[in-house]
Amino acid sequence: MPENNLDNNIFVSPSSGSFLYTGRIDFTNPHAPCFIFPGSSATFRFHGKSAAVKLKNYHSCYHNYIGVVIDGQVQEKIEITEHGVELILPVCDRLSDTDHEVILYKCQDASHYLDFLGLLIDRSAHMLPAPKRHSRRMECYGDSVSAGEVCEALDCIGRADPENHEGIYSNAWYSYAFITARKLQAELHDIAQGGIALLDRTGYFHAPDYVGMESAWDKLRYCDYFGDITPWDFSLYTPHVVIIAIGQNDSNPQDYMGRDEEKSARWKRRYIEFVKQLRGKYPDALFILTTTILNHDKAWDNAIDNIAEELCDPKVVHFLYSNNGCGTPGHIRIPEAEKMAEELTAFIESFGEGIWK
Repeated sequence: MPENNLDNNIFVSPSSGSFLYTGRIDFTNPHAPCFIFPGSSATFRFHGKSAAVKLKNYHSCYHNYIGVVIDGQVQEKIEITEHGVELILPVCDRLSDTDHEVILYKCQDASHYLDFLGLLIDRSAHMLPAPKRHSRRMECYGDSVSAGEVCEALDCIGRADPENHEGIYSNAWYSYAFITARKLQAELHDIAQGGIALLDRTGYFHAPDYVGMESAWDKLRYCDYFGDITPWDFSLYTPHVVIIAIGQNDSNPQDYMGRDEEKSARWKRRYIEFVKQLRGKYPDALFILTTTILNHDKAWDNAIDNIAEELCDPKVVHFLYSNNGCGTPGHIRIPEAEKMAEELTAFIESFGEGIWK
């Protein structure tokens, strides 16, 4: 885009009806929807050569990025280097003067929130109707693996994470959760947060007052770094398939499952309570209880298997990957996420078309 200002370009408001939004997004201010969870996105179609995004970023930690997909091709992430101020960042330039579809998405979890303030397109361009929403809907409750953290560290496949990665290798687009959703042609709400455990006061998220998924699952704004905690309105989105991939971070500070009977029993009770709360919101959904291929003690998977049996619900199932819990000491890289997605997709498809009704 030659000049990023309103005088030389057409401004498109977030509330114009030109965007397809996905994810748990805060629309309290329709002119500045706030992207909170990884992979939250705005998709638009336009006829023209260039476009830029207007946004305001709220920084917590790490390097922060937005992702861009143009006509199905993933572009290099755009780093947001200024925080707390309105910015205009070029998204695409020198495109052929024809129709294009662009996805703008949040790459990471609560390392930042961002307000989407609109779009600038060149004067000769015009917006096209927003794309249609997928009829299939999924939701994933997970940790850093589900958020796609460190997935782009391709020199470290099957190995520990590179030192001081600081978010530069993180990209929700390549998480197993989003790859699975794309394979199934489903919309996804990715309720994933790096370091989060099931239980409060465990895991790695929000030190020193650690927050677990048992407190975050029903929130829109779940991180008080950025202001008040706010509830999510569950009437806005009802998934057909719910993936629960929580538990790997509950081993911090103590890997107690199968070793401490009292703590193990308490964790199982809280997990069951969590599933029942979700079931109350989504009475017809298929629930898939799982972990990932990240190295962990199989006692956690055995506990989840026991939980699935105890719940005695035909639409609550336990799933294990072929190398579950023993695939890698580091985060999941893109090829590993693709293999996970292949297995998870096949498992979901085995339930037939009826789950999407």
